[in-house]
Amino acid sequence: MQIAIPAELAAGETRVAATPDTVKKYVALGHAVAVQSGAGRASAVLDDAYIAAGATVVGDRAALLAAADIVLTVRALPAEDIPSLKAGAVLIGMLDPHRNNTLAELASRQISAFTMELLPRTTRAQSMDVLSSQNNIAGYRAVLLATQFYPRFMPMLMTAAGTVKAAKVLVLGAGVAGLQAIATAKRLGAVVEAFDVRPATKEQVESLGGKFVEVPMTDEEKKANDGVYAKEMSDDYKRRQGELVAKHAKAADIVITTALIPGKQAPILLEADVVAGMKPGAVIVDIAAESGGNCPLTRPGAAFTTDGGVTVVGFTNLPGMVAADASSLYAKNLLTFLSLMLTKEGFSLNLEDDLLAATLITHQGALRFGQAA
Repeated sequence: MQIAIPAELAAGETRVAATPDTVKKYVALGHAVAVQSGAGRASAVLDDAYIAAGATVVGDRAALLAAADIVLTVRALPAEDIPSLKAGAVLIGMLDPHRNNTLAELASRQISAFTMELLPRTTRAQSMDVLSSQNNIAGYRAVLLATQFYPRFMPMLMTAAGTVKAAKVLVLGAGVAGLQAIATAKRLGAVVEAFDVRPATKEQVESLGGKFVEVPMTDEEKKANDGVYAKEMSDDYKRRQGELVAKHAKAADIVITTALIPGKQAPILLEADVVAGMKPGAVIVDIAAESGGNCPLTRPGAAFTTDGGVTVVGFTNLPGMVAADASSLYAKNLLTFLSLMLTKEGFSLNLEDDLLAATLITHQGALRFGQAA
């Protein structure tokens, strides 16, 4: 099989879908790997490293795609790339199925497209879970961004000139990104609180040294959020949540928001009036900026300071700011996922495999996303 690694063309995307380590493993299985020239440069991987690993470096993007049986990407391919794909090829990446307007064309070209965001969150899938690997990095990077804009120290410091109080950090959302943000902020010496609509996350937050901010919930509300993903809650719960979050946000020096609902606009957790009541010098890092943001003031891709002195950071693609490690983890996720189909004997697609069936969104001319498999 011919495996292709094109350069990422999305604005600000620095990651790459394969590293020399994963290339070696594909080659060891007897497959050929072609990498577009310069694809790994932003991830600190030069063409020579790919060549040393056994790959071929190709300058012509259209020719690279046309020859490929399998195409590995980080983001969805732009529309202009689709006609270059070989009919019947396999495409694997974070294809953003809820907003991707090329799915019908992929189906028409008989492309078998797998989107890694839809991978079930099961024990078996952990080593392939790109959302976990990348959100883990986002949580880490969010704290470092906060320190960049926060005009004070994070830890408590006792000096001859006086004592500096530790920063108070509030993390909204205790998923993978939130838990890493808690751990990173604690390592830097901050006092950390965290909120999540899922009561089950309380133990995880406390195990990392954070204090869990809990909204009293009815039994029905607890049942609604006993899974992996947070779900949209009732208006009454949102009112209670808003009051509690507002109280803690106004006392915080740094707020990191991470709440996402798959396929939907990010929920609003920090209203404009809450931000107006925060301390001058406080910082908000909105990890959900690319999905609309958890704060209505967030400007995706930008940072700005309000008239009240609060800095709102809406930078997108935080994993891409740690591109070398983000690419390494992502590439390993894809390698493990491909091992479900790719062996020395060739390629075999078993649609009875729940992981493959859940992520396959176009196949044999049909659009499967949003429909029964």
